[in-house]
Amino acid sequence: MPAPSEVVFDAFHYHAWRLRWDSLVKNTRVEGGAPCPSVGAVTVSGGKGWMQSLSMHTRFVSYSPPSLAAATMVGTAFPFSRWAASMRHRDSGEGRSILLYTYTLQAGPGFLMRCIEPLIDAVFRYQTRKRFARLQSFLAQHASDVEQWQAQGRRDVSC
Repeated sequence: MPAPSEVVFDAFHYHAWRLRWDSLVKNTRVEGGAPCPSVGAVTVSGGKGWMQSLSMHTRFVSYSPPSLAAATMVGTAFPFSRWAASMRHRDSGEGRSILLYTYTLQAGPGFLMRCIEPLIDAVFRYQTRKRFARLQSFLAQHASDVEQWQAQGRRDVSC
C-alpha cells in the first residue's frame, strides 16, 4: 500500500474514510455509534451496487491498531452461511506498507453449498482484489488527508 500501516488501517476501519473508496459497501456503522470497531463490537454493512441486498453483521474478535483486525460474521447473510477475515498490516519502509488479508467462507444453504461455494469464492476473491485496488488508489491520492486528520487528533484512541 502507498502509505504507512497506521494510515491504511484507519482508512479501512474508520467508516468516514471507508465510505469514500470501498466498492463493496454502501453504508457501514458500528452498533452503538462508535466511529470505528473495537474487540467485541458489531458492525453492520450494507452492500453496494449489484450487491445492495447483502447486509452483513460482523463481530470483531481482534482489533489492534495499526497491525491487526479480525472479524467473524454474526448470523448468516445469503449467500454466506459462515464468513471470517483478518487483516494484518506492517510497514515496509519509505512510507509504504503491506496489507495481508485472509478470509474463509462457507456458502449456504447447506444443500446448495457444494454447487455454489466455488462460484461464491471466486466472486468474493475478485471483488476483494478490486476493493483493495480501490483502497490503494484512494491512498495514493489521499494518504496525506488521512495523516492530517490523524495529526489533528480526530482519531478516537478508544477505537
